[in-house]
Amino acid sequence: MTDIPDWNKISPEEAKGWFANRFGTPEKEEMTPRQRVVKSLDLKAPDRVPFDFWGVPETWDSLKKFLKIDDNNELLEIMGIDLRVVKPDYTGPDPEVLDDGSFYNVWGSVRKIVKNGSSSYEEYAAYPLAEFQTTSEVEQWNKWPDSSMWDWDSFITKVGKANKKAPYHIRYDIGGIFESAWGLYGLDKFLMGFYVNPKLVCSIMECYTDIFISNFRSLMSKAEHLVDMVYTYDDVATQDGLMISPDMWRQYILPFHQKLNKVIREYDVKLMYHSCGAVRPLIPAFIEELDIDVLNPLQPRAKGMDMAFIKETYGDKLSFHGGVDLQKTLPFGSVEDVRNEVSNLCHTLGKGGGYICTSAHYIQGDVPVRNILALYGQERSF
Repeated sequence: MTDIPDWNKISPEEAKGWFANRFGTPEKEEMTPRQRVVKSLDLKAPDRVPFDFWGVPETWDSLKKFLKIDDNNELLEIMGIDLRVVKPDYTGPDPEVLDDGSFYNVWGSVRKIVKNGSSSYEEYAAYPLAEFQTTSEVEQWNKWPDSSMWDWDSFITKVGKANKKAPYHIRYDIGGIFESAWGLYGLDKFLMGFYVNPKLVCSIMECYTDIFISNFRSLMSKAEHLVDMVYTYDDVATQDGLMISPDMWRQYILPFHQKLNKVIREYDVKLMYHSCGAVRPLIPAFIEELDIDVLNPLQPRAKGMDMAFIKETYGDKLSFHGGVDLQKTLPFGSVEDVRNEVSNLCHTLGKGGGYICTSAHYIQGDVPVRNILALYGQERSF
């Protein structure tokens, strides 16, 4: 990639033209986006580091407004994004809205819309299973979703639209077991439950695990040939360390992911696992016991998340996704700060393959558009 513009000065029209000229004809490139990602995840060097994009709705809107683009697929295409997250249409009952304006989402958690200066979020408003005492109450709860609530054929249609110009690497997001479960019960109470009522809290995780397995089988019965990677998640760390001990993680959370991942491994797909924070002590277990292919999001300012060490120590067994700092560099850094960080990550994590470059979580609404352009307009060499 040559002649990178000054993102501080470039006009929207010039920026759109530069990206379109650089990435707008993926069908003519040396490798298709899908081939590029497949090779990288096979721990081999592709033609360049593949890139992904994830952002909150406000970030999508601000980018499309700046570049004068209406369609999400067109935005991803001209920015050179090699992967696509595809979701089947939800066709189940409308969310139940409560008197205070909070609502049940499709997964059964009670949410409310909260706004800050740049974005809107769904925050927990209540914990509907907080007073449950028995596993039978959990199992008989009337708000568990089931696979009939999604139109799985719509997944096929959406992949076709995404792949109109060239084949992209297609990802399906399954869900998070521990996070979804404590969202029904309350985090503090859930963690205490490992000590005082482990059967109850584990029954909540069991229900979600079975739902995710059912959904995944429903999808693969329709579109097995179209899915390249599946994504599961569970944050088990904070900025400075693990949320629970490794032994407790192994005893209570790991078995449910192993049950889910065993089903995923019946199919020819890659498995990406998300866990924010200082997760380095668990990376060996993620590889050997969780059996993942890709670790996301590599939160760079969390304790111990040294990219060079992680690549050198685990890069022969594991690929990485994320890494671009959302705590300081993207929202508060300069264009040059962003460019330097992306370049360093591509050289450190991308050498020899095994890296997909993107932000270390959803790009928030307070990130300047020009910093986002700098992220995706940077040199993508190793």
